[in-house]
Amino acid sequence: MVAQVHGSTAESRYAALFPGQGVQRPGMGEPWRDTPSWELVESVSRASGFDVAELLLSADQETLSRTDHAQISVFTASLLAWSEFRRLDPETHVVAVAGHSLGEYSALVAAGVLSVADGGWLVGERGRAMAAVARQRPGAMAAVMGGGIDQVAELVESARAEGADLWVANHNSPRQTVIAGSRSAVESAGVRVADAGLRYSVLPVGAACHTPYMEAAGAALRRALELVDFRAGALPVVANVDAAVHYGGSRWRELCARQLVGRVRWVDTLHVLHEDLDATAFLDLGPGTTLTALTKRTLPTVPSTSRVPAPH
Repeated sequence: MVAQVHGSTAESRYAALFPGQGVQRPGMGEPWRDTPSWELVESVSRASGFDVAELLLSADQETLSRTDHAQISVFTASLLAWSEFRRLDPETHVVAVAGHSLGEYSALVAAGVLSVADGGWLVGERGRAMAAVARQRPGAMAAVMGGGIDQVAELVESARAEGADLWVANHNSPRQTVIAGSRSAVESAGVRVADAGLRYSVLPVGAACHTPYMEAAGAALRRALELVDFRAGALPVVANVDAAVHYGGSRWRELCARQLVGRVRWVDTLHVLHEDLDATAFLDLGPGTTLTALTKRTLPTVPSTSRVPAPH
């Protein structure tokens, strides 16, 4: 069984949200193992070249922490959540989708812009390319909490003016911004953040995602993007890099390539979903409740629900 949508009405207009890398955990595929949607696991495995069932059911946290493993497993778990949601609640009115970082690929499949096979292959190629870059040029990321984006951006620019490899990577909520860059730059930024009276938490990743450090992975990703078909789709998708509404088509090749090295504008994305696309509620699909928390901090008066699977 899967937890039902609570607090909704027949008039609710949902935006479906899909999480990115970092929400993975051992056994996260277990709630869907005996559902009709589990056939998606074999489809993604064939397309990506990973044993996705092993990752979803048996892999430990160390195995799942690898960039390529994390991405394909979170992508697949999110598709399982979406598939079961549509199977169990086919009448729920979904008006748009969006995904955080990696989750954008889940959103594109949910919207019908990418097939499951093409989405799985792209995520596999993206994960491998990013993992290779992280081995060659390790990086780090940290969440800065308590300050607005302008304050954090000013701290980052100050560090860059002194020669540090440091960038704003994600604007996650009005009071949470993720910075990324070299390990030394991210570590040193902790002092600036503390001096500014803000909180700081280094994330458990070994790559500087959404920064120029990922440019080396861009060539491989662009080659992969040229080989898949971006279809018209059935739902609008709000893109990370420009927080604008897009439908299907080849424009997504450029958007996905830019996302690899560009800032995730998540706060703007949520506002566009709510204010421009008239979403009156949000649904967090996939492992964990990260996006539910970020949505509540950004739009506290708008209902936000996690599609959390009930235990067997």
